[in-house]
Amino acid sequence: MKLNLLAFLLFATFYTLHAQPMTVNESAMIEIGDEKMAEADYYNALDWYNRAYKEQKKKDNDLRFKIAQLHYTLRDYKKAAKWFARCVKSDKKGQLPEAVFYMAMAQKANGTYPDAINSFESYIGISKNDAMKAKAQMEMDGARMAMTMKQDKALRVKNAGKTVNSKFSEFSPKFVGDALYYSSMKAKKAIVLDGKEGDYYAKVFRASGEDKKNGFAEANPLDESVNRKGFNTGNVAFSEDGSKMFFTRSALAGNVLGTSEIYVAEKSGSSFNAAQKLVGPNGDWIAKHPAPGELFGKEVLFFVSNMDGGKGGDDIYYCASNGDGTYGLPVNLGDEINTPYDEVTPFYRDGKLWFSSNGYKSMGGLDVFSSTWNGSNWSKPENLGPGYNSSVDDFGFYVGADGYQGALVSNRPSVNSLKSKTCCDDIFIATVEPIAVDINALVYNAADKKPLKGATMQLIEMNGKKLGKTDSKTNANANDFQFLLDLEKAYTVIVNAKGYYPDTISFNTVGIKESKSISKKLFLKSLPPPEPETVTVYINEPIRLNNIYYDFDDDKILPDAEEDLTILLGLLEKYPDMVIELSSHTDSQGSRSYNNKLSQRRAQSAADWLVSKGIATERIKPVGYGEQMILNKCTNGVRCSDEEHRFNRRTEFKIIAGPKEIKIPKIVKKDVTGKAKNNK
Repeated sequence: MKLNLLAFLLFATFYTLHAQPMTVNESAMIEIGDEKMAEADYYNALDWYNRAYKEQKKKDNDLRFKIAQLHYTLRDYKKAAKWFARCVKSDKKGQLPEAVFYMAMAQKANGTYPDAINSFESYIGISKNDAMKAKAQMEMDGARMAMTMKQDKALRVKNAGKTVNSKFSEFSPKFVGDALYYSSMKAKKAIVLDGKEGDYYAKVFRASGEDKKNGFAEANPLDESVNRKGFNTGNVAFSEDGSKMFFTRSALAGNVLGTSEIYVAEKSGSSFNAAQKLVGPNGDWIAKHPAPGELFGKEVLFFVSNMDGGKGGDDIYYCASNGDGTYGLPVNLGDEINTPYDEVTPFYRDGKLWFSSNGYKSMGGLDVFSSTWNGSNWSKPENLGPGYNSSVDDFGFYVGADGYQGALVSNRPSVNSLKSKTCCDDIFIATVEPIAVDINALVYNAADKKPLKGATMQLIEMNGKKLGKTDSKTNANANDFQFLLDLEKAYTVIVNAKGYYPDTISFNTVGIKESKSISKKLFLKSLPPPEPETVTVYINEPIRLNNIYYDFDDDKILPDAEEDLTILLGLLEKYPDMVIELSSHTDSQGSRSYNNKLSQRRAQSAADWLVSKGIATERIKPVGYGEQMILNKCTNGVRCSDEEHRFNRRTEFKIIAGPKEIKIPKIVKKDVTGKAKNNK
């Protein structure tokens, strides 16, 4: 069997992609999907469930829910939100309240916070699971918090670029000097385990900052003293002086993380000595995400584990150094840091611990938090806010000794991802500018001076008469926009909103010597409402009703007919003295006598519809013309398709008494030939 491998998230889980060409029935497809789920082969499971769903005549909501959950697990949040919404809509008896919760989670991951808040409120109202209701309340509080938080105007966060990031996931970025160390598979496409895959394991890479254009030079893997064959190597961390590198070697049991142990390698010149497995943090458990630090005046190693006795999920632990390269027993950091959910990727510097968690109210999934050690206790964790955090997963935070440059890992939308734009993790470089200049722009409706939501603002850097780099944002939830600006630059801002004229402002940052926030207000004027297009209809002029067609040999009006009949009803009500002929026409199939009778029945069915709406019978004269007025080549004896014949099966009306002329809406429709036609 061929197996395709996709690594993502915290270098803790691997997923597979595979499709087997065989003919199986629907129930067998679901059974295969269940088997793939049990193997954590999620992409294959999704493929089989999708096949089964397409085969179902009566769509099963449980299968719909499985597909939605897999999209969520694989972090394709847009598809997950749509599938969960389908589950909720189809769940008439309220048997899947979990679908409401996960729909809310997917909406939150997509950054549609108002929708997520409404969905969380709905879930809290119907759920009987107190623990999940508490989780929903926390997630809802996080969504509300996200809508009010503002990014630090001095913070810049940008993708590390394609010399570092691949279509797979990258993780554990750390700087030593100007060199970036991190872990990756460095694959450009899915890895197929078919005996020809070669060395596909994740490795630790080093990228120097020598490439001024791209930011980093091409990365190279470290040698076998660190990257041992047959193991996935990652979770890089360094001692403060850079002389020791801590990392993990992990192995898979099938498609699930089977073992993960922490190693240390000492630097020797430009390379590292043979790595040694640590005594203390390793044991009969998963040990990952090492981070050297200090507590109670002693050197310690923070790390993450799922060992028994924790608070729930992954917890952060520490082991105190014995001074001889070994460490003491693991100690849980306790309730001040750990929650019943996941705490991961700790990083310590100068009495401060940064980590990621989904156990506190957050902007998205995993958010980056910080806590300060006062010598005996940790402070309440604080959310780092927008930029560092997003509506998706943000973790692996690192900051340099100067406090101005750092890095993090996130699956925020990327154009370089292997699957969906949020499937895979990239490394992002975070920089705090010593002098920060930003623009805060507010958009209003010019008529009533009220905030205008849903606008799009584009910031354009002007290089003389040429356009430089651009940045664009859309704010569906509010009317404010914030952009960080470069010094000594000229800018133009263009704002657009549906139904409004655009507005433009220009400004520059020339001569600014200290941090500053530039405030601008833009007032958009409404576009005039479009004038309805009309045509003049004269007495005895036949007008075709384009939506009124009939199936072959049938006098029943198709559902689309009501649109045109409703318009005709409105005209008869507007002109109470108007009398019309309502004529019906058939195609040339069948005998002339039969077609005359069929067309009369069709005309009568349209007339009956109007009479049922209150129009007097004497104001409508139904007439069947049969095949007397064929509009195309399809006369008797000419071979035509059903669509061509259907074009002749139509209804028309004309004024035969009352007003000499009237104005009616100009209706442009697609007829069955595919050509746009007016109602003339």
